[in-house]
Amino acid sequence: MRDKLNQYKHVLLLLYFPFYLAAFRYLENIRPDRLHIISSPLDQYIPFIPVFILPYLFWFLYIAGPGLYFLFCEKEVFCRLMYFGMIGMTVFLVVSWVYPNGLAIRPDSFADNNVFTQLTRFVYSVDTATNVLPSIHVFNSVGIYLAVKDSERLSQKKGIRYASLIMTTLIILSTMFVKQHSVVDVVAGLTLSYVSYELVYGGRAVQIWNSMNMVKYRKKEELKS
Repeated sequence: MRDKLNQYKHVLLLLYFPFYLAAFRYLENIRPDRLHIISSPLDQYIPFIPVFILPYLFWFLYIAGPGLYFLFCEKEVFCRLMYFGMIGMTVFLVVSWVYPNGLAIRPDSFADNNVFTQLTRFVYSVDTATNVLPSIHVFNSVGIYLAVKDSERLSQKKGIRYASLIMTTLIILSTMFVKQHSVVDVVAGLTLSYVSYELVYGGRAVQIWNSMNMVKYRKKEELKS
């Protein structure tokens, strides 16, 4: 029984999501005294392209599908993906708490009325234009691509690797083309991805932990002497 529990203890990492969703829900419902509007001069040069709502919405499947695969088929890859995500998503919550932010770049109306604009209108109605920095769409998409590269099985399949890279790129572009994120949010999401990558895949977290333990050891030795 104990061996069975140890085999599936990585599933406990999923308990992070109820915490994240509850915290995000709370942040979405509060009304801060001041809202910092995120914008970049480049935003005005990026057109609104409704068809990009498709990769934007596909993000949910893009995260869930590979995530479930790694959960059941590649435990170590799943754990690293979760550590990566937990770092970035926690940073996002902290930023949203201490620096309430939002957007003012969504179009007031649409030139056309088609399935793409209708989907975009629906997204606007259920997703507020607040708490956008850094972009979690960008961050988690990069995380999935890194997990695919980290996978011993999937990394050997060029088609899957290229498909993941293309999908990640389309999702990143979609956040700007449907005016859900500013260029600033996207750059922040990519930067956060790099930091999390270095901590999880680059071994920086282990190095920091070892350095901290070394400092504690030296202090103990100094106290003894």
